[in-house]
Amino acid sequence: MKNLNVYLHFNGNCQEALNFYKDALGGEIASMQTYGQSPVESPAGAQDYVMHAEFKSDGIYFMAGDTPPENPVAPGSNVTLSINLDDKAEQTRIFDKLSVGGHVTMELQDTFWGARFGMLDDKFGVSWMLNCDTQ
Repeated sequence: MKNLNVYLHFNGNCQEALNFYKDALGGEIASMQTYGQSPVESPAGAQDYVMHAEFKSDGIYFMAGDTPPENPVAPGSNVTLSINLDDKAEQTRIFDKLSVGGHVTMELQDTFWGARFGMLDDKFGVSWMLNCDTQ
């Protein structure tokens, strides 16, 4: 099974943005974890930054998070497409094909949240995240 989701990136103001969208769109912040709440070492100055959040409203779903302070995003380049899969072989196939001529920013690897995950920018400049649940 595959599904494609939008992932929004912010420069330290993700929680503020999510509350703005909650007010504008209705719905809820379904989950939110800061860098400081994760078991991995937080980037300097980012303990209160949102590492990952999910927003849900009637017919609307997106994920969001803050980028570490040393890797800010520019407005207009802060959207990533995220594919969730349940088959590692399919994840590897898609990752390998999307990365041809592009730039891998994080190789596929097992993560603390129980998934195999990787990130890349394809040859057209589109940013992708591929997540495959391993549990």
